[in-house]
Amino acid sequence: MRMRFHKTLFGQVVIALVLGIIVGVVWPDFAAKLKPLGDGFIKLIKMIIAPLVFCVVVHGICSTGDLKKVGRVGVKALLYFEVVTTFALALGVLLAYVLQPGVGMNVDPHSLDASAMAGYAERVTQATSTVDFLLKLIPTTFADAFAKGDILQVLLLAILFGCAVAALGERGRPVTLAVDSLAHVFFKVIGYIVKLAPLGVLGAIAFTVGKYGIGSLKQLGMLVALFYLTCSIFVVFVLGFILRLAGFDIFKLLRYLREELLVVLGTASSDSVLPQVMRKLELMGIKSSTVGLVIPTGYSFNLDGFSIYLTLAAVFIAQATNTPLSLPDLLTILAISLVTSKGAHGVPGSAIVILAATLSAVPAIPAIGLVLVLSVDWFMGMARALTNMIGNCVATVVVGVWEKDIDRERALRVLNGEITVDLDAVPLDALAEEREALVAAGPLTTRQELASRS
Repeated sequence: MRMRFHKTLFGQVVIALVLGIIVGVVWPDFAAKLKPLGDGFIKLIKMIIAPLVFCVVVHGICSTGDLKKVGRVGVKALLYFEVVTTFALALGVLLAYVLQPGVGMNVDPHSLDASAMAGYAERVTQATSTVDFLLKLIPTTFADAFAKGDILQVLLLAILFGCAVAALGERGRPVTLAVDSLAHVFFKVIGYIVKLAPLGVLGAIAFTVGKYGIGSLKQLGMLVALFYLTCSIFVVFVLGFILRLAGFDIFKLLRYLREELLVVLGTASSDSVLPQVMRKLELMGIKSSTVGLVIPTGYSFNLDGFSIYLTLAAVFIAQATNTPLSLPDLLTILAISLVTSKGAHGVPGSAIVILAATLSAVPAIPAIGLVLVLSVDWFMGMARALTNMIGNCVATVVVGVWEKDIDRERALRVLNGEITVDLDAVPLDALAEEREALVAAGPLTTRQELASRS
């Protein structure tokens, strides 16, 4: 018997989205005060991400037992990220150049309020410095990475720690088991927090509608509409084609992740579902070692939605301020964006900061034009977060196929709805280890044990 709509997480989040919009429209002043609900939910999720990523990556590396394979997965993931990100950047430039959302606005750069950018100016240098970005990957202390919640720093520690434990062989097995057990505890904690997702979505969407109002989209509606269209084209056609080559259907994957997509839509943050997404991909049939490496790395190196935003907004600002762009200018925007987009995750106000850093390398475009997109940044942030999340999920599936780290039969059955996934279930890797132990114990024991589990 199917669970009633309002009792499922998907149904509750949908109801929360509708209620949030109604509250924002009818009681805008009250709705603007609900922001702490969304912020609190995201903070609850973020507090658990760092230790969870550490445990998943360490256990994944140790269970693999092949350090060369870990390196191979990392290289393939980075190669995939660069190729797909380039497609996203190019698509943003192409559609902005062809559809010209900013043409006709005739904005005088000198008439824009420079004070609106004051809070972002100090962070631009941080975003543009490649050396600082690389040094930032190294935490001051082991605990500092967890205190800051910096995913890349935690990932670096996890890889080093996991490789060290794997190199110890049998002596490191107690550590592996302890880390795996700890990961189960963190996933259980996430299960409790996720129950608050509808409340977080209600607060976030009510605040957005109450503060900015539907009318805030009128002046820059063409830019927002084009951005959503571009992200949709990228997901359906580019990511859909890539996933089809891997043997899967993009629409079935989106349906499988529908609860997480709605939470991201409501909170405009892909961080809010990172643990659940990792768990779902693992239960879909992808090895934890691949999930643990690709997803956290992708959060900094595979920001497809963010890449589209950078090039689309840059060309829009040029058009709105009547700044002519030559082919070399467009190619410069592409090249610079390919670098600056990698430092986006973890930078406060990253969208505007990284866009400012990108424009600073293209003197022809007035950087003050960033003021034009400030009022609709939140609305665009929803599509950015959704596209980033979908892109990283597709990347994990593709790398899993490349490395033969995916149970294709199970994945197809899960996506077809033939298998219902329970986030509290035992990870597939753990079940595989148990089955091997049962087989070693004898045919009778294997049949009895497996029968008791079914």
